[in-house]
Amino acid sequence: MGLPRITLMILVLGLAACSSRDDDIVLKRIKDKGNGPNEFTILPTKPLQAPEDYASLPAPAPGTVNLVDPRPKEEGIAALGGNPAVMRGTAPAASDGGLVRHASRYGTQPGIRQQTRREDIETRRRHGRVNLIRLGNADDYTDAYKRQWLEASREERRMRQRGIETPSAPPPED
Repeated sequence: MGLPRITLMILVLGLAACSSRDDDIVLKRIKDKGNGPNEFTILPTKPLQAPEDYASLPAPAPGTVNLVDPRPKEEGIAALGGNPAVMRGTAPAASDGGLVRHASRYGTQPGIRQQTRREDIETRRRHGRVNLIRLGNADDYTDAYKRQWLEASREERRMRQRGIETPSAPPPED
């Protein structure tokens, strides 16, 4: 085999290694840069119990109630000090009526979740496969969405210049 064939085979193999079976674009190098909670440190709070008869257990089905943890969202809300009753209804709570009216004062857009999902997929498609061989500490997610970030201190100044009252903010980080 000549050098051109070997080079061509290496290039084809390298290109094939970059492919993905999923239709969704994934940003490969997402790093935790914050000091927020780690979702992998959650521990079970209830002891696991073996059933008396394994044959009587229902077949696993996605979206159905888990026998060990029948209401995980409500229990999580209660564990964080919230009111788990708010999860029982589908409409916003009556206490949030003012917030909902204020947020929808200029109208609402039907299908906003689907539109946001399409835009997110397009953004990740544009940025997800760009830097395959990047050296150093890089985060593709940050790079993809950096233009859309809100710079808090600049936005606060802009709002105050327009006469809009804002709460006091912490000093800007250097």
